[in-house]
Amino acid sequence: MSQWFTLINKEFMEMARNYKWIWIPVSFILLGVMDPLTTYYMPQILDSVGGLPEGAVIEIPTPSANEVFIMSLGEYQTIGILIIALSSMGVVAGERKSGVAQMILVKPVSYISYLSSKWASAVILIMVSLFFGLLASWYYTGVLFNFIPFGDFMSAFSLYGIWITLVVTIVIFCSSVFIQPGAAGAVSLAIVIIINLIGSTFSHLMQWSPTQLLQYATEVLVLDTWPDNIWFAIGITFLLIIILLACAVAVFKNKELAD
Repeated sequence: MSQWFTLINKEFMEMARNYKWIWIPVSFILLGVMDPLTTYYMPQILDSVGGLPEGAVIEIPTPSANEVFIMSLGEYQTIGILIIALSSMGVVAGERKSGVAQMILVKPVSYISYLSSKWASAVILIMVSLFFGLLASWYYTGVLFNFIPFGDFMSAFSLYGIWITLVVTIVIFCSSVFIQPGAAGAVSLAIVIIINLIGSTFSHLMQWSPTQLLQYATEVLVLDTWPDNIWFAIGITFLLIIILLACAVAVFKNKELAD
């Protein structure tokens, strides 16, 4: 166990040297505050750009606080996932390419400890960033519109965080399969996009799908109730995370032994 914590500490120090502890949380916070600010100041923005004909009046209905917060969740579903892929695609592939992975694995370090430490450190970084990003969105939504109950905020964060953990796991899996970080990032993004397309297209048949967790998070915010299939979707998501981690270890070990 001490070896695993040593590896975790190494990953945290590497993230600090690459300024990931700064630019990723800042990026997530900017994503979080973007929708509340732009939605609230949209009339002023339209007036300042002068894009309306003289005498034209456009009445924009004021959205509810829940709708504004849900828009922020949508930002993480697009730009946020791209940031995750770019920041994590070289976690394993980069060290394989540079030879650092071989140097570490020469020592009595197990493949499970090596990969699980990288996965855990990446998840911690992204979860901290996501929490502060959504917290900033919750705060500005409350100041400019109305405050959402903090319990509902935590429920939405927890549900969406489970989905984001699966996304991080997919990126780590691809990073352990491909030696080129760019290939790992591209394939992981393609997998997430395909999963989202399938889940949204067949949502009525795949209510257990991990892609439904965002929809369930919005239902918790809007309806203040937990959908019937939510625990099934959570269970499937955790099962996929475990399977992907096990496959990552097996594939990475075989590739290293072959090399």
